[in-house]
Amino acid sequence: MSVPLFDLTSFQRDILYVAMGSDRPSGQEIKDELEGDLEEITHGRLYPNLDTLVEKEYLEKGMLDRRTNFYSISEKGDRAVRERRRWENRYVDFE
Repeated sequence: MSVPLFDLTSFQRDILYVAMGSDRPSGQEIKDELEGDLEEITHGRLYPNLDTLVEKEYLEKGMLDRRTNFYSISEKGDRAVRERRRWENRYVDFE
């Protein structure tokens, strides 16, 4: 059995978790949320990773306005995150 999302970096997985817990966040909103828990994130780090997640079909990208895109978890991304959580829970019990 392959590990869900094993083909992604931990940063990319973090992006998916934020996108899954948000309603169509912009790239800036994802950046702000992650920076609350991580170090400063540059645009040069964030947007190529968002593009990779869109290319791999874990995220869908849309336009809020001419300058701002939003990201939403795709069906494939939702399924992969849930499978990943089940896999993680086999090894880490928080109860």
